[in-house]
Amino acid sequence: MSRKKSDRRRAPGAKRKSDFFRDIAGSRVMALGDAVCKQAGVSFDMLLNVYDKSIIEVENRPPGGAMEGKFLRALERTLGDGQSAAGDVGAKIRAALEIPLEESYVVGTGYGRVRLPFPKEHIRSEILCHGLGAHLMYEGTRTVLDIGGQDTKAIQVDKDGIVENFQMNDRCAAGTGRYLGYVADEMKMGLHELGPMAMQATKSLRINSTCTVFAGAELRDRLALGDKREDILAGLHRAIILRAMSILSRSGGIRDQFTFTGGVAKNVAAVRELRKLVKENYGEVTININPDSIYTGALGAAAFAQRAVG
Repeated sequence: MSRKKSDRRRAPGAKRKSDFFRDIAGSRVMALGDAVCKQAGVSFDMLLNVYDKSIIEVENRPPGGAMEGKFLRALERTLGDGQSAAGDVGAKIRAALEIPLEESYVVGTGYGRVRLPFPKEHIRSEILCHGLGAHLMYEGTRTVLDIGGQDTKAIQVDKDGIVENFQMNDRCAAGTGRYLGYVADEMKMGLHELGPMAMQATKSLRINSTCTVFAGAELRDRLALGDKREDILAGLHRAIILRAMSILSRSGGIRDQFTFTGGVAKNVAAVRELRKLVKENYGEVTININPDSIYTGALGAAAFAQRAVG
């Protein structure tokens, strides 16, 4: 790319196309900043505050000028004929955008936490964050099941959301969101379609493999034998939850209240099988499922940050 064209892309008012290079630059700033802060004896949090403050204009605000006008006019159209109401909302939005933001504390969690340039006291495991996050969503939580894209976690917490015990699946993707994504690809369906189709089943077929390596072959064999997709998917969801129940059992079983989190908690067929198996094995237990359960770990991390600053 020529320098002239590059300069035009970065000129004021230029159309934003990609964050790729900005993210690379941000990563480099963090890496260099960590070394500089250690050398100078300065808190890394202070550098993070400066960096975040410098990019907040593009990160968290609608573009100014003409674009802001378009944004507000679209808002007015959304609100219909209530022009005064639109004006009130527009004024409130402008007021909100003027509020200065400053980070007091940062906590990193999840799979990428080991690559974050944070001091070790700013890192919390996802087990701890999910346990505390589930407690904040439902104070009575004692057992947490999280089925996400990469793993399945069974967590036991006390009355304050502190982790007492936990178990995770092995490194195999079986029974996770990634496995469901693989099944969706095999069946040429959207991931969001799996649960509703499984709910239409007239019977639940026994699925022998929840391993991604062998699942494709078994699915194709089932379809070739004339089995219905909905019956296959019903059996598959049951197999996934049976695997999760085994992990829960190793962690100490299910105690009331029981909170189900992660992306798979949005799958209606998985929820149905979980409710049935919990009742069969543990009797009547309160099962909590929050529509925002995919943010449970983030909520727990935010709580740890809040507690750190008192």
